[in-house]
Amino acid sequence: MDIGAMNEKITIQKNVPTVDDIGNHREVWTDYYSCHATVSGEESSVSSEAEEAGQRVEKGKIAFTIRWCQSISTVTSTEYRVLFKGDLYNITGIDHMNYRKKSVKIMCMKARR
Repeated sequence: MDIGAMNEKITIQKNVPTVDDIGNHREVWTDYYSCHATVSGEESSVSSEAEEAGQRVEKGKIAFTIRWCQSISTVTSTEYRVLFKGDLYNITGIDHMNYRKKSVKIMCMKARR
């Protein structure tokens, strides 16, 4: 693992259910963990376009490699997402790199807003 290549800051956000003053349940994204990552498969080289509901939509795939820590070991693709340079990315897969507790690779796809 090349620590020098981890030059981009990312924030992992967690989906937390909350209750407002009048009892309505809603889900709020809160910052869970921030770290530096190596970015690979950037949008410019791997992105493609598709047509969904009559609109052209960018399908940007990207992967973030970060150092392993206890906080990262609980991250799942259903409850977490990645914030990188103002864009949101849904987690599509997590590779624990043979469970050696050195690094974790998070595969993502750009979220539609």
